[in-house]
Formats: sequence, C-alpha cells, structure tokens
Amino acid sequence: MFTRRGFLQTLGGSFASFAALGSYAFAIEPLARLNIARYHLTPPGWTPGLKLRVVALADLHACEPWMSARRIASICAQANDLGGDITVLLGDYASGMNLVTRYVHSSEWSKALATLKAPLGVHAIMGNHDWWEDRTAQKNGGGETFGHRALADVGIPVHSNRAIRMEKDGYVFWLAGLEDQLALLPGKKWGRRSLTGLDDLDGTLAQVNDSAPVILLAHEPDIFPQVPARVALTLSGHTHGGQVRFAGLAPVVPSRFGDRYAYGHIVDDDRNLIVSGGLGCSVAPIRFGVPPEIVVVDLG
Repeated sequence: MFTRRGFLQTLGGSFASFAALGSYAFAIEPLARLNIARYHLTPPGWTPGLKLRVVALADLHACEPWMSARRIASICAQANDLGGDITVLLGDYASGMNLVTRYVHSSEWSKALATLKAPLGVHAIMGNHDWWEDRTAQKNGGGETFGHRALADVGIPVHSNRAIRMEKDGYVFWLAGLEDQLALLPGKKWGRRSLTGLDDLDGTLAQVNDSAPVILLAHEPDIFPQVPARVALTLSGHTHGGQVRFAGLAPVVPSRFGDRYAYGHIVDDDRNLIVSGGLGCSVAPIRFGVPPEIVVVDLG
C-alpha cells in the first residue's frame, strides 16, 4: 500500500528535485556554464580553397549579476583563443529584463568587447533590444542607438544594411549586415501601429558586385525564408535557443516560425542558417538545456 509516510517522502523528494532544477536553471546554467558550439560546412557556391573560421557572439544582454562587464571580458578572452579569422557580434548588447541588480552601461560592455581580436576584424550588427531600450532612437524612428555609438567609439564597425568586400589568402568574400527587423516599437506616442523593421535585405545585397560568397548577419532568423541562394551562410541570434529546451524542443521561441529556426544549423533548399543559442538572458534570468555559447563556424 502507498502509506502516508511514503506519500510525504515522495512529495518531499519531488520538491527537492524541483528546487534543484530551479537552482540549476537560475544560477548554474546562465552564470557558470559556457559552451563552444562548432559547425563545419561547405555551402553551395563556396569558393574552393577559401578556408574561413568565423567566431560569433550573440545576445549578451549586459546586466549584473548575470552578464557583468568582467564576465563579458572573460568570454571575449575565450573567443580570442578560438583562432577565428573574423569575429562577428550578432546584436542585443542591452539588457532585456528587469530582474537585475545593476544595468551595465554601454560604455562598459563596449569596452569589454573592444578586447576581441581577429585578423579580419570584429564586426557587429544591432538587435531589437538595442533599439527598444533607446527612447531617443524610438522617438526618431531610426538613425543610431547608443549601441551603435558605443561600438563605434571602441573601433568596432556596425553594419546597418551594409555589405563589405573582404579578402583572405587572396580569396574574396562579402560580409553583409542587416539592421534589425523589429527595431521600432508600436505605440501612440511613437505614431506607429505595429513593430517596424529597419532591415533592407534587397538593398544590402545589391551592394555585392561580384560572384564571391556572401555571409549575412541578421539578428532575427525570421528573415531566412527571404534570403536568396546567393547568400552562402546566414548567421543569427535572438531566439536564445528558446532559453529553455526539453528533449531538443523549446516550448516558447520568439519567432513567428516557432521552433523551426530556434537553434543550430538549419538547411532549407540548400541554403544554410546557423542560429546561436546566445550568451545572456531575456525576460527572465533562466536557462535550461541551452547553455550560453560561443559559435565557431569553419567554412570550406
């Protein structure tokens, strides 16, 4: 028979298990873990002989105690040790939640990011929270955010609907960066009825004037169905892999496509997308099954 004592023991064990899981999700995974997610691919149309290692950091969401300037600097040091030819930053440097002990100023997180080094440079795009946390940018309906200025001040270029031609070992490729797809919030005070993006995919790719492969940086992966096969690889963040994943699935993903573009390497019609699980937290300081990660992509 299932006795009262046995019931209480089972109930106590369940509470202990839930407490342990909660402690892990709240304190250990978001604060103490850091994975290296590695991918190796040769996309269709990739130039034979071009070997390129891309190191990508996404969704820092700088705030204390979860993502302090010191922790960002430590992550950057580990990123530098991965031997990337080029380092890319995929947006969302600003905090995306209120459960913090202190917000980290843009002058602090940008100074930490300035320690990143790569032979072909460090290149950035903006994310939705970089726009949403800047009231002046919201009022202006565009222009620059404090994130744009902070990165520019430490010598990191931000690619806002811009493509640049790059070269490694005599081989050419293009790096293209989109402005954010959810940049402007709706509201009467802004005179907007819905979320408005500032991305211009066609205008950005129109700047590519030869047949060399293109790497596209797009904070949200939702743009991917519109990305032409001309683009060798799209790199995104934003989703945090769902931030909580069970058995490889996330119950909540900030994407209109649900779990389809939530995390990892996705191939659609021979087009390649890699979505980073990111580094910080948004909405709530919880991660489970999606540890903070640095992405390394070996191309060629």
